[in-house]
Amino acid sequence: MATTDRTTATTDHVTRPDVRRAFDTVKKLVMVYGAFSVAVLVVVVVLSVMGREVTSFMWGRTGGMFASAVVTYWLTVVASRGARWAYIRVRIIAVVVPIAVIAIDSVPGALPLWFVVLQIAGALALAPTAFIVNRRELRAAFPKAR
Repeated sequence: MATTDRTTATTDHVTRPDVRRAFDTVKKLVMVYGAFSVAVLVVVVVLSVMGREVTSFMWGRTGGMFASAVVTYWLTVVASRGARWAYIRVRIIAVVVPIAVIAIDSVPGALPLWFVVLQIAGALALAPTAFIVNRRELRAAFPKAR
């Protein structure tokens, strides 16, 4: 149910074809990010079961990436239905997460190369969403309350 209060965009703006296409693309990019996070999680679990060393830092990074993928997808779905609060959060996540993942994973020697490659690939899959959700037509679909 869409309303025109402070937290929800008008249905007219959100249902425009260009806005729908943008959100469809963002959902796909977030799913790719999620797929990379699942791949990292599966490898970490398999290595752990095989008795290989898996650090708590790796577990934390893996869990954080997976959780952020799930939350980002949920927020994208809610935003695509007109919730301005969710749209604002997607805009923030789309900019901050790729930068944070790349910055943290770039610390020399902190993580195995395969781990770094998979996480950075996921971050790079998410990065285009920052450009998409900050385009003029999407910002116009979620005007600030007056």
